[in-house]
Amino acid sequence: MAQNQLDSNSNDVPVACLIVCENQIIGVGINTREKNKSVLGHAEINALHEAAKNKGSWNLHDCTIYVSLEPCAMCAGAILQAHIRSIVFSAYDIKSGAFGSRYNLTTNETQVIGGICEERAIGILKQFFLNKRQ
Repeated sequence: MAQNQLDSNSNDVPVACLIVCENQIIGVGINTREKNKSVLGHAEINALHEAAKNKGSWNLHDCTIYVSLEPCAMCAGAILQAHIRSIVFSAYDIKSGAFGSRYNLTTNETQVIGGICEERAIGILKQFFLNKRQ
């Protein structure tokens, strides 16, 4: 897995994502928007790309995605297009979360579990933004 370590000097918001299929990690992603100067560099998009490559198919219907921050509308769309039916995330994102916080882009087939290890995820994000202000 190519993107398995966060760079402590990165200007990218510390969001990480895993995609699991049959108890195996097939996709890992971190935010790379600043690093790659790309609006598409969200952790979920990077993990989806790697998972599809490793699985040999864009159809990830039998996979679960785990992410440290509730996916935005762009990522939610990509997750739904990949037919992922289980989404698990840590911190809710009231600013742009698309699985219940700001928007609700779920379908009847989508299982969404939010708030897993939420305090820890929020602490990491708060520390990142505190360091940015210094």
